[in-house]
Amino acid sequence: MDIVSGPNRWASVDALRGITVAAMLLVNNPGDWGHVYAPLLHSEWHGITPTDLIFPLFLFIVGVSIALAVTPRLERGEPRSALAKTVLVRAARIFGLGLLLHLCALWAFDLPHYRVMGVLQRIGLCFGAAGLLTLYVRPRLQWAILVVLLVAYSMLLASGASYAPFDNIASRLDHALLGVHVYQIEPGSGRGHDPEGLVSTLGALATTLFGVRAGSWLRDGRVRWLWAAGAIALAAGQVWSLALPLNKNLWTPSYVLWTGGAACLLLALCHWLVDRRGLPAWGRAFGVNAIAAYAGSAFLLYALAALGWLAPAYQHGFADWMTPRFGPYVPSLAYALSFVAIWWVIVRWLDARKLYFKI
Repeated sequence: MDIVSGPNRWASVDALRGITVAAMLLVNNPGDWGHVYAPLLHSEWHGITPTDLIFPLFLFIVGVSIALAVTPRLERGEPRSALAKTVLVRAARIFGLGLLLHLCALWAFDLPHYRVMGVLQRIGLCFGAAGLLTLYVRPRLQWAILVVLLVAYSMLLASGASYAPFDNIASRLDHALLGVHVYQIEPGSGRGHDPEGLVSTLGALATTLFGVRAGSWLRDGRVRWLWAAGAIALAAGQVWSLALPLNKNLWTPSYVLWTGGAACLLLALCHWLVDRRGLPAWGRAFGVNAIAAYAGSAFLLYALAALGWLAPAYQHGFADWMTPRFGPYVPSLAYALSFVAIWWVIVRWLDARKLYFKI
């Protein structure tokens, strides 16, 4: 998930990636899903919350990292074919790790069916496609492809009967392609939906490509372009949302622009604070061991669930004594923060010993 190493590292990018991974762990691991503060939940369908910014921000940073890694290696004369092989192998490994995590989840939680797509699978597909486009396609054509993706995907969504859950064209196509191996099956109708499905990955790829172009601006010192593009994309996404709603589940083009604009502004801000002003790169330890934190925390969660320790750990460690004093939401948040803190200690320990896990 992080392909930049050595002299090509940017402290601001590591920090922003790390903060994003920590946010992923926070929102994915509440003590009680029935008592989560609204900003830490995804929007039910249309609309956007702070949590809905996390995944597109990570994919945007994947694109930034590709630009920071691939361009210097091309300039050093490394053959495109060798770099393409590296990209495809790593994309396959990320996808495969996602499949393994879902296999563990199937076993740990006794799920009714196996899910093929997911967060890591989407990252793998976007990383592979964006990496190849960076290697073989010139910047202007990359922009053209990004625009075509947004327009074509918008037209595809508009061709459906509605944008409603289970009834939209993306969900219908995913269900036709993946069968029961999607995230959710609607009782009664038997229709399926997957928030990380194959079709909506078109929008996610556009987000990653936006990150590639932003990474090139960062490397070339054109930071003003980051600020300008971020503001324009954010405004364009807001305007487009009047016709095509912001929707994380469908990864709508308006959502691509809105979240891409926000990500561009955050990258520019982080660069100014960390690289220019010299502020500490908070989150760096998570950023340089993103795969260890994300996959390791998931494996830990599944192991605790399989052993029957997950619910008792929350109940006895947090809920029993905190709920009477503070209500049910505080212990749920405290558990999530403790989970992040545990992994912060782990990644800090790994970073101190220069141990970095990559696939």
